Amino acid sequence: MGMGFRGTVTDAPDFDASADAETLYNAMKGIGSDKEAILDLVTGRSNAQRQEIVQAYKSSYGKNLIDDLKYELTGKFERLIVSLMRPQAYHDAKEIHDAIKGAGTDEKCLIEVLASRNNQQIHNLVEAYKDAYGSDIEEDVTGDTSGHFKKMLVVLLQGTRDEPGVVHADLVEEDAQALFAAGEEQWGTEESIFIMLLGNRSVNHLQMVFDKYQEIAEKPIEDSIKSELSGDFERLMLAVVQCIRSVPMYFAKRLYKSMKGLGTQDNTLIRIMICRSEIDMLDIRECFRMRYEKSLYNMIKEDTSGDYKRTLLALCGGDDDLAGEFFPEAAQLAYKMWETSAMTKVQLRPTIRPASDFNPADDAQNLRKAMKGFGTDEDVIINIVANRSNAQRQEIRQAFKSILGRDLMKDLKSELSKNLERLIIGLMLTPAEFDAKMMRKAMEGAGTDEHALIEILVTRSNEEIHAMNAAYQDGYKKSMEEAIQSDTSGRFSQILTSLVQGAREQGPADFDRALVDAQELADACNEDSDEMEIKFMSILCTRSFPHLRRVFQEFVRCSNKDIEQIIKKEMSGDVKQAMYGIVRSVKNQSNYFAERLYKAMKGMGTDDRALIRIMVSRSEIDLFNIRKEFKETHDCSLHEFIQVETMVGDTSGDYRKTLLMLCGGQD
Repeated sequence: MGMGFRGTVTDAPDFDASADAETLYNAMKGIGSDKEAILDLVTGRSNAQRQEIVQAYKSSYGKNLIDDLKYELTGKFERLIVSLMRPQAYHDAKEIHDAIKGAGTDEKCLIEVLASRNNQQIHNLVEAYKDAYGSDIEEDVTGDTSGHFKKMLVVLLQGTRDEPGVVHADLVEEDAQALFAAGEEQWGTEESIFIMLLGNRSVNHLQMVFDKYQEIAEKPIEDSIKSELSGDFERLMLAVVQCIRSVPMYFAKRLYKSMKGLGTQDNTLIRIMICRSEIDMLDIRECFRMRYEKSLYNMIKEDTSGDYKRTLLALCGGDDDLAGEFFPEAAQLAYKMWETSAMTKVQLRPTIRPASDFNPADDAQNLRKAMKGFGTDEDVIINIVANRSNAQRQEIRQAFKSILGRDLMKDLKSELSKNLERLIIGLMLTPAEFDAKMMRKAMEGAGTDEHALIEILVTRSNEEIHAMNAAYQDGYKKSMEEAIQSDTSGRFSQILTSLVQGAREQGPADFDRALVDAQELADACNEDSDEMEIKFMSILCTRSFPHLRRVFQEFVRCSNKDIEQIIKKEMSGDVKQAMYGIVRSVKNQSNYFAERLYKAMKGMGTDDRALIRIMVSRSEIDLFNIRKEFKETHDCSLHEFIQVETMVGDTSGDYRKTLLMLCGGQD
């Protein structure tokens, strides 16, 4: 087999089509069917062998096997087994046909299939479509789509991309410059350049072009596509870029989204598991584990059930949470990923900006009116507080006292209640007061909220930590360091104590030192856990983020392991969570917050404190970026997610309404 074959389903040895046909016939005979016998047999044969079984079944019984299976089975399990029985090109053809023939168009399906197939697969698809539906796939697709999206689909349907090895060395720089000029430099993007280059150049050529582009633009081409293009065209171009970079990683992301959004997208799950089972499922599994710190096997196991689950797991093959080393492909990807993270200049974007014609005295008077007498006008309060910057809110607090001689915070506390009160008060506090209060809340009472302590301390800058320390001392007459030490213990306490100093180095990466640091971390992995924790702490808690990106990149080279995977495997409890939080923040802080938001809302009941903490503290820094990461990871906008997940218990809807105002757009 060699490195060429990376599938999980292969030809069965000693294959006998007639015997298999008989087994299936017997499994469907009489009342009820033996589903287990069916799924074992079907997943234990290659697609080519299944075609022979269909033929043998017709010869022996004069019946159509697919019709019989449809009659005997139901639901998702039926769809999965019947799809496995079709030749791959006919399965693709059916997916495209279903995507454009229904009521609406399933653009996501068109994008996934056409962006990820190679030339040969596209040609086979075009022929199968004509054979199965008697019409021309290009005509059907163009009849159902429009604009640049349509043009790019037509280009992909030609299946004329340069073959993988073809590189025009003299054109790499020129192509990168052309893409840069088309997107970044002028008003209005020159979409045709994107279409021509991304649709025709070979995979290897474009990988070099993307590296060059990153040098010129100081950001990956994906970021430009996101800011320059929109809608289905943007989604298609991103898919094409992701497939150029790594088809297995593209599918790993699609699989994750299919199970992680609101409800499981079974069509996507079935399509990918079937079409990649004989091509690169091993690579997809490896990419999945690298990106999501969890095996594809376990994710399918948690997310599906019954015979459907059994069949999917058979296509998936093994469980990778048991392994620790990288396959070559994944090691290269991990290295590349850290490199991109190190080279990218992220533009942080808030969702809340200062109000333009701002008058603190008017706001103070209006707030007082809203709270006077019987009942409270929550709408007025929300509209003022959520539409001002924090600095403006401080002016309102002062005006309230100067003009009315009253304490705005006390008034708000007596008028509002529950989550709405927590949220509005959180917005009215200064960032330092709010952080201090959140640290206090995480430590007071019976249990400690370690996740909150970690999230706050690993994501704040030195300046923010110093301000928070001062606010804590001021508000609670005790130092935050003392509070941490009396509330936590052992190594975890030492890590938090180190972070609360706010003494992390600043500035860019030092390459030579990064090599030394990476080697030290790699060596520490062979020490006992105590030594390992001390070494990790001494580097992860003190070096600057840009420096750590280079350290983690080199760590892949030194150890052939992923730093996140090592932390997960070798460490435990709160120490593991803290180290993991640092690595996630270094890699992509907006993504770390997006993940924390997802966890706060998913599962049993919402962790409102975490939700409020992140929405309030990031609204004027990077909530826009967090929103984009959320959408990218979960295929569902943060706006939509908040709307669905906060319905319970929020009777008036004011709490949700305020959160959505902080969130901003719908994405």
